[in-house]
Amino acid sequence: MSRCKELFKPLHNDRVGMYVCGPTVYGDGHLGHARPAITFDVLYRYLTHLGYKVRYVRNITDVGHLEHDADDGEDKIAKKARLEQLEPMEVVQYYMLRYHRAMDALNVLPPSIEPHASGHIIEQIEYIKKILDAGYAYVSEGSVYFDVPKFNKDFGYGRLSGRNIDELLATTRALDGQTEKRNPADFALWKKAAPEHIMHWPSPWSEGFPGWHLECSTMSEKYLGTKFDIHGGGMDLKFPHHDCEIAQSVAHNGCPSVHYWMHNNMITINGQKMGKSLGNFITLDEFFTGNHKLLAQPYSPMTIRFFILQAHYRGTVDFSNEALQASETALRRMLEGWKRLGELKASETSTVDVEDIRTRCYKAMDDDLNTPVVIAALFDACRIINQVNDGHASATADDIAALRDIIQTFLVDILGIRTEASDSASGETLKPFEEAIDLLLNIRREAKQRKDWATSDLIRDRLAAIGFAVKDTKDGGFEWSLK
Repeated sequence: MSRCKELFKPLHNDRVGMYVCGPTVYGDGHLGHARPAITFDVLYRYLTHLGYKVRYVRNITDVGHLEHDADDGEDKIAKKARLEQLEPMEVVQYYMLRYHRAMDALNVLPPSIEPHASGHIIEQIEYIKKILDAGYAYVSEGSVYFDVPKFNKDFGYGRLSGRNIDELLATTRALDGQTEKRNPADFALWKKAAPEHIMHWPSPWSEGFPGWHLECSTMSEKYLGTKFDIHGGGMDLKFPHHDCEIAQSVAHNGCPSVHYWMHNNMITINGQKMGKSLGNFITLDEFFTGNHKLLAQPYSPMTIRFFILQAHYRGTVDFSNEALQASETALRRMLEGWKRLGELKASETSTVDVEDIRTRCYKAMDDDLNTPVVIAALFDACRIINQVNDGHASATADDIAALRDIIQTFLVDILGIRTEASDSASGETLKPFEEAIDLLLNIRREAKQRKDWATSDLIRDRLAAIGFAVKDTKDGGFEWSLK
């Protein structure tokens, strides 16, 4: 079966601690937000499938994420609240609910714990105190900054991203408020709030708010301990966010907290990162409804999920309508094979090798979550199903049961693809549509039995003209699919 349990040894017996940087809830989620959610959902599902007890923590950033830089500008949620004349937590609640609805539609399982930065202010203050006591931070005009040069001298800063302190100093911009810092590379652990700032808390240093990097170090260690197994997030978080997290945890604990770092790559449009400033920003709701100028049609949540999983999580994925349409077609063929599996007739002998597919799927998952190879193996399973269905191969009852188990395990349970004919984003079901096609084809079958070839050919040709492929089966029945 899987060698993952031989290769991956959790720090605490069979218990796995996993922390993933979740959303900053101040705006509409886009396709790029779906990728880390789906990537680490698959990891969560696979580890659970292997029998590990996984505590999956995914945070919500609802304070401290500033507009221009980690230490500069207005808090993004506070700004949106001010412009829309709302309480900041109204903004958080609105966008968090939208995010959760999108995750449900994409069949992303909820994490074990979903802590909010604003709900852990006390813990963050205590974390800062220990870094100050260790000598790796200093207070300046009511704010607290991490002393990067001192930490770099003792431990080395930027090892995760490969940055070095000289490069960092050469590329750091001069920003408002940097006169408070001893060094431009230093980053804020606590920021003194300006009088007009509407999100602030009391602390030993000032009325203010925590720095963006601090929340993940504090909340991951609160729920997973000072040493835990996996920390994940987007590749764009390696620097500065995750480098800063490492520095904070080493300064706080004397050693790094994270055993394995995992980063998913970006989704691009025509080679550019998706973003509002470039005019290529498409929200998940717009993908589901098709209501965007760059979209040729709506795409179901499962098409989006399948599209993302067809590439390795560390590779870039470039959006295009053609690529999504190809994923839609491929997923439909996969689900047609799953449906056809229930209609197979078992033989006494077998001419197929089913267990090789299971072995290949486990091997691919153990090879750094190689989901494209898993999907290729599942298409081979569908090819076997089609060959048996068409009489070109034979399978025993055990073969058919094994095929069912493989597809259920890897397509449904691990890759998280829903097989039912419904779109959970819109709440609309495809069942009446399927029943209407079946009704037409039953009328065509009756016409053939009466030798009414004109009616039979008319139904077949009209369905073909609007995109349906109809196939008559040996037993007098029929199969249909979208071309």
